[in-house]
Amino acid sequence: MLITRRSLIVIALVALAHAALYIVYQQGEWQSTTAWTDQRGYQRLGEVLATTGQFTRYADTGTFVPEVIRTPGYPAFVAAIYLVFGVGNHMAVAVAQAFVFAAICLMVFYLARRAAGDRSAVVAGAMTALYPPLPYFGSLIVTELWTAFMATAAIVICLRAAQHVRRRDYVLAGALFTATTMVRPAFVLMPFFFAIAVPLLVKSQRTQAALKGWAALFVTAALALTPWLTYNYVNFGQLTLSPAGGIGRGLWEGSWQGRWNGRLQKELTDLADVTRDRGELNRLVNETARRSGLPAAPMLQYVNEWRDIRAIWDTPTDPMERVSGRVDADREYLRHAIANMKADPIGHLKRRLTIGAFVLWAAEVPIRYADINVMPNWFIRLLWFLQVVLLGAAAWGLVLLVKHDRWLEAVMLALPIIYVTGVHLPLLCEARQSLPVKPVVLALAAIGLTFRRTEAS
Repeated sequence: MLITRRSLIVIALVALAHAALYIVYQQGEWQSTTAWTDQRGYQRLGEVLATTGQFTRYADTGTFVPEVIRTPGYPAFVAAIYLVFGVGNHMAVAVAQAFVFAAICLMVFYLARRAAGDRSAVVAGAMTALYPPLPYFGSLIVTELWTAFMATAAIVICLRAAQHVRRRDYVLAGALFTATTMVRPAFVLMPFFFAIAVPLLVKSQRTQAALKGWAALFVTAALALTPWLTYNYVNFGQLTLSPAGGIGRGLWEGSWQGRWNGRLQKELTDLADVTRDRGELNRLVNETARRSGLPAAPMLQYVNEWRDIRAIWDTPTDPMERVSGRVDADREYLRHAIANMKADPIGHLKRRLTIGAFVLWAAEVPIRYADINVMPNWFIRLLWFLQVVLLGAAAWGLVLLVKHDRWLEAVMLALPIIYVTGVHLPLLCEARQSLPVKPVVLALAAIGLTFRRTEAS
């Protein structure tokens, strides 16, 4: 026990030191208007929530203008920090998230301990403390780290509920899963996925007591969603998590991902963003096509679709019209996405299963945004290779759990990975979309490296 306590202290201190390094490294990105556009949105929502108590970007208008893209879970966290340390205090948010990162490391320790014993737990906690993408995002005002904290907490409590069949833990897990949804809407179906999949796959979870527990989780998660769904129905007349944050844009961007390398697609996107004259835009895109040796027609289609759809919400100046425009734009994204996929269904499927899957799980580059494009290719590929190795170790961890009759633990740790893959693979894939469940991957990788049957018995 004393060794375990010392290990936890060391893990927490390493995590805090790691987070401090990224806070220093990332300060140049804090005020950037181009590096992290998400960041400014969350800062604004946090500012208004802290000063007025309203969830809106438009605090100065005569009428309330509801938010149509973001859910309130993370802005509420930012607002709480602002209330204590001052509105706009980025350093305070970054320091608070350093402690959130340390807490994640301790939860991963606990998760691995419940699955495979102390040896795996210590290695899992240490690997998490040294895993750069987590403190990288923790130094920014974006949702990734807070989502990872909430999702990991929900999974830990859910595993404890299943191991001990305690009703209150099932209820708490359901509430935590929905709290995670309020940070990242993509997690909305995860509690229902667990409540159905675990009893189907694990015989011990089909007892009357366990089934009542899973039913309690299901109902709790659904009831916890009711206030937010009601809020959106009152304001927008539809039952939705975020009216303009639906699948339309993600499907559209996913329909283009992989047609060109990332740097070329970014160049095309930047041209569409800054070139106002359409004739000049088409000329520049044709030049880009000639320089790259690739067909111009798809590039022209991409930039013109990008501009036309963005103009739907970007052109209006009235806040309420912009809100309505965002909702209309998501529907237009969906229409174009379906057309793009129908035009090349086999190619689209291949790109999603290869490039999309790789980007989602192994393409994280925890380098300052301004420096990424000047990094040598060999260094980027080394980072990718290390992430593939991590995934391999995690897969081996699952195999070992199954081999040593830890079927419940194997299922509970595999389901978050399966869920995130299933939800995100049809859409635009970014490595940060899998970050909320990377703590589970790290726990499994540690189990793969250290597991012994005697520890888990």
